[in-house]
Amino acid sequence: MQELGEQMQLVAGAISREDWEAVADVAPKIAKHRAPSFTEKARIMAFLGGHAAEFRAADRLTHDAAMKMGGAAQRRDGEGVIQAYAEVQQACLACHQAHRKEFRTHFYGGAP
Repeated sequence: MQELGEQMQLVAGAISREDWEAVADVAPKIAKHRAPSFTEKARIMAFLGGHAAEFRAADRLTHDAAMKMGGAAQRRDGEGVIQAYAEVQQACLACHQAHRKEFRTHFYGGAP
């Protein structure tokens, strides 16, 4: 997650500079972010239980929006980039609001 946050910050900075090449470079990294190890993924899915499907759906939304953002950047479509960036942020926020607190408490004892 930290890596994703850093990549989102890179995109925000690139958008502010209208550096569409940088956005196009980072967007697929966001879309195809590194998955946890099999063991870690199993622990996360076990924790999520019946909420695993919504977690995966949020991940798909993030992937699709990031790919859309990359495509818009390749076309130098600033409005499209910003709209897709907002979609990525909305997918992240929805997942965080639904799962972050319980996730942190369960795995890290409530650490930030």
